[in-house]
Amino acid sequence: MVGIDITLIKKTQTGTSGFNQPVYTETEITVHDVLVGEPTTDDIQSNLTAYGKKTSYTLAIPKGDTNTWEDTEVILPEPFGGRYKVIGNPIAGIEANIPLRWNKKVSLEKLEG
Repeated sequence: MVGIDITLIKKTQTGTSGFNQPVYTETEITVHDVLVGEPTTDDIQSNLTAYGKKTSYTLAIPKGDTNTWEDTEVILPEPFGGRYKVIGNPIAGIEANIPLRWNKKVSLEKLEG
């Protein structure tokens, strides 16, 4: 199995607006060897129940990844194409106990536009 490169959008607060709201800059981070798959029925149901969001895809994140995935956006290349938002927190397994190269799973919802 071979994963694909995806783009993780890291937001960093760089100041505040005239209305005292946070202002962010976005930095694109390439994450290599990510698997993209269809969500299971359980994934769809649990995210709909817990967060009120419909799961579009699930990602398998490679071992050793140290990026923050909570409340972030992801850009997937074609044929998936588009901008997505991570739903909830990643589910991670113990690296040493998982035989393949991936140990985290995140769910994505499609953003409009």
